[in-house]
Amino acid sequence: MKSFAKLVTQLSMSTKTNDKLDALVDYFTHADDKDKVWVIALFSGRRPRRTVNSTQLQTWCAELVQLPIWLLEESYHTVGDLSETIALLIPDTFSVTPSVNKPLYYYAEQFIALEKATEEEKKTFIVQSWLELTSKERFVFNKLLSGTFRVGVSQKLMVNALARSLNTDAGVIAHRISGNWNPASTTFEDLLSAEATAIDHSKPYPFYLAYALEENLQELGSPQEWQAEWKWDGIRGQIIKRNDTLFVWSRGEELITEKFPEYETLTPLLPDGVVIDGEILPFKDGQVLNFNVLQTRIGRKNVTKKHLQEAPAGIFAYDLLEFNSEDIRHLALEERRVMLEKLVQQVQLPLLQLSPIVPFTDWNELATIREQARTINSEGLMLKRRSSAYQVGRKRGDWWKWKIDPLVIDAVMIYAQKGAGRRSNLYTDYTFAVKDGDKLVSFTKAYSGLTDKEFAEVDAFVKRNSLEKFGPVRTVKPELVFEIAFEGIAASNRHKSGVALRFPRINRWRKDKKADEINTLEDLKKMLEVYGK
Repeated sequence: MKSFAKLVTQLSMSTKTNDKLDALVDYFTHADDKDKVWVIALFSGRRPRRTVNSTQLQTWCAELVQLPIWLLEESYHTVGDLSETIALLIPDTFSVTPSVNKPLYYYAEQFIALEKATEEEKKTFIVQSWLELTSKERFVFNKLLSGTFRVGVSQKLMVNALARSLNTDAGVIAHRISGNWNPASTTFEDLLSAEATAIDHSKPYPFYLAYALEENLQELGSPQEWQAEWKWDGIRGQIIKRNDTLFVWSRGEELITEKFPEYETLTPLLPDGVVIDGEILPFKDGQVLNFNVLQTRIGRKNVTKKHLQEAPAGIFAYDLLEFNSEDIRHLALEERRVMLEKLVQQVQLPLLQLSPIVPFTDWNELATIREQARTINSEGLMLKRRSSAYQVGRKRGDWWKWKIDPLVIDAVMIYAQKGAGRRSNLYTDYTFAVKDGDKLVSFTKAYSGLTDKEFAEVDAFVKRNSLEKFGPVRTVKPELVFEIAFEGIAASNRHKSGVALRFPRINRWRKDKKADEINTLEDLKKMLEVYGK
């Protein structure tokens, strides 16, 4: 744990990518193989499940340091992070065995074992561990224990460090650590061996991600070098058919085959050794539906026949990564596209659609076409160089996403709540309303989009102008007007306004407007009529 805590400290304190890379390379060069596996898992989002709640941790810590619970809570609100609060409140002089240096995997495996333990057994292990660890080690331990472990390192950087320490290509490493593997039962050698990758028929490829287009279109060169497609608003996924079995993976490397049982009809029709990259979309009667339709079945443990009928899911294919069990990512996009078109035509199943290419002759024409995106429930356009290979992760140069401008509406803030982390002492989570006659109707929440200085200003306003208190929420004078940006709008029975927004955030603070100048509920409903198909 000492070396892992040291690594986390180095990564947290450094702002330079090369310094973080060097720290990771050094760790992967010297650490125990079992610890390496857990670090790969943790840095790629595979964390142990939370086995205790925050109330238990606060209670046990208060008992240990003999502190009133209200004072611990006040300390927590000041620090803004419970793991750090506990790590600071227990002085290192409390340690009964300060020389103990158990490996990271010991604690990770104990967390798994605690899932079936009694509360007293959990308390005994946790308190004993607090006493064995130093403050920095306790902080990391608490983060892992509570399921809140985060570190400012991208998976790409971690992959590059592994590649350097093993003298292997980063793309190969990225592929080998993808998929469905368990850090508690997978060895370092098995995880990174070519043999293990070949045996795991479900293993997906790392996704190729696009950058947002910020440069002038003319700087991309000749339009003839580029392929334009609609940017769909769905779930990025891979459809894999190997060993006569179908697998469906999300971009977040979650195996979601069981969530889309209708895709089983592809199993007898797709040839073996095929991997399709595409977008999972709500699709019915030849039309892409609003993403809100698909959300009605996301997260459900059991997908019923009713869900399949009301929210049918198609897959819009736009790339072919494997064919005849051969990795074809190195081929040019235009070559892969020809193979993909033949495959989709061969299958001839309505739920497998070919994501259409958008024809254009010059950049001005494409800009005009892009404005039509919302009419087909698209977010804009994707631009892909015809000669491009399918790369790993986010790369500049060959793939760009060119989204349409967000929808915006002016609203007034009516509720405020304190944030979390470094903003735990500031009111940074807001609820907004529009006018409905002489009333105000809440319609969305947002907590991003302002600068630190602006958040501090709003916080001061909330503290001066609070009207009522409902737990952590404050009702405030409806005076501050903000422009709210969002990507889409849909009808909703769960919201008082009757609408739900997709990705709402604060676009700007309208200090030039007064509360009586905000938009109305009728304006929202008109947007729903136009954009909420």
